[in-house]
Parts: sequence; C-alpha cells; structure tokens
Amino acid sequence: MSIDYPSLSAGLCRIAVAAGADIMRHYEGGPVDVTQKQDDSPVTAADQDAEALILKGLAELAPDIPVVSEEAAAAGHIPVFGDVFFLVDPLDGTREFINKNGEFTVNIALIEKGEPTCGVVYAPAKQRLFYACGPAQAYEQDVEANTAGDLSKAPPPRRIKVRAVPETGMVAVASRSHRDQKTDEYLDHYNVTSFITAGSSLKFCLLAAGEADIYPRHGRTMEWDTAAGHAVLSAAGGSVTELDGTPLRYGKTERGMDNPYFVAKTWKGR
Repeated sequence: MSIDYPSLSAGLCRIAVAAGADIMRHYEGGPVDVTQKQDDSPVTAADQDAEALILKGLAELAPDIPVVSEEAAAAGHIPVFGDVFFLVDPLDGTREFINKNGEFTVNIALIEKGEPTCGVVYAPAKQRLFYACGPAQAYEQDVEANTAGDLSKAPPPRRIKVRAVPETGMVAVASRSHRDQKTDEYLDHYNVTSFITAGSSLKFCLLAAGEADIYPRHGRTMEWDTAAGHAVLSAAGGSVTELDGTPLRYGKTERGMDNPYFVAKTWKGR
C-alpha cells in the first residue's frame, strides 16, 4: 500500500482538531459524568462522542484501513487487521480531563508493520497540535479547537526535533497519575537534575519539542495510549524502546494490545 503521508497527516489533523472541539464542549460544560469500564478505568461521554467522530472521519479519509480504537476495544470490538491499521485513543488522559488540568489529548496513529509511521497528538485545552508525517517530519502548530477541524487560520506549523542531552543534566518527564518508585529507581541511573510532571501522551511530545529528555514508564499502557506520541517522537529524532533496548512494536494481539514497560528518549540506543 502506497501512502501519501503529508496528505494523510493533514486529514488526521483535521479529524483530531474537530474531535478536540467536541471534547472541549464537554470540558467547559457542567459536571463530568464518569462511569467505570471493566478494567476500572474511567470513561466519560466525551471519550465516547470523540471516538464516534474520529471513526466517522477515518472511514471517510481512509476507508480501506482498519481502526483499533480504545472504547470499541473495551467493548470487545477489535477488527481483523494486517500490517497497516490505525490506533485511536479519542481522549487520552481521562483522569486529567476529569480533574480539569488541561493535560489530555486526542491520539491517532498509523501503524505499518508494527511501527508508528504517521500520527497526531492534539491537546485542545492547551491549543498544541503535534504531528508526524513520515521519517524526520515532526511538527508543532498552535491550533484552537474548532468543530470543522479548520487549520487555515492557525499560525503555520514549525518543525520540531529533539535536543542534545544537556551537559548540565537531563529533564525527566513523569506521569502525573502513575509515577512510582520503580520509575524513580530507573532514573537514578541517569544524570537527571529536574522533573516535569505531565499527563497523557503529551509526555512524548515534550521530548519531541526539545523540552525534556527522558520518559520511562513502569506500568501498564495500551497501544493506543502510546502510538501517536511514539510517531511524533520518532519523527523528531528520538526513540521508544522496551527497557532492554528492543524497539517498542504495535499490533501485539498476543498481549491483548498492551505494552511492556518502556522508555522514551531523545536519543537512539541504550
């Protein structure tokens, strides 16, 4: 399958921005109605509405590419897929959404042969859109949420890339909701001099934008949680690997689509 990455990523950005507008409608409204899924994770109407919008948009944009999405998967609906498929998390950072701290994102990624090659991460409350449209093509754009997904009035996108590790020490990104002792013990092996706490897939994007250097995760994540951020970081020159240095791969149906522990870095190799 031949894929026009710039054209596809433009479509994914439009869909993500429109989904972000729908999420913001819930976010700025009244109290958030929260229910629990079978795995005890929270879900809201914003998750479900955004997913419906994204699935409709992807069906129009790329009807031949299967989609694995979080809420559908939670309900037991995972399509048969091969080497090429989409991974969707319509509202990554539901706890951050509920707590109204703005650190939630819309995640859409294209997977090819286990690797995320194109993806978008949109943080509507922060008006930050990150996307990757092929190797070495990572960008950030300031975009207000709008129901049409119209990016024409936004400032032009700017190319982003990882920074060299500062000689004065690294900035580590830690999960706002899931930081634990194992993470701190892992980071003891590096010259970390400061921390940034963030929610959702924004953590990958902070590395990609040159604002931090390392993000280890010792805890369960699902493929749709990480794929879009992984695509952005890889395109910006970074890497995401298992803790032993093995590249993090996607389409792991034998694991139920969950990830092993991993580390995201602004450099490649151990």
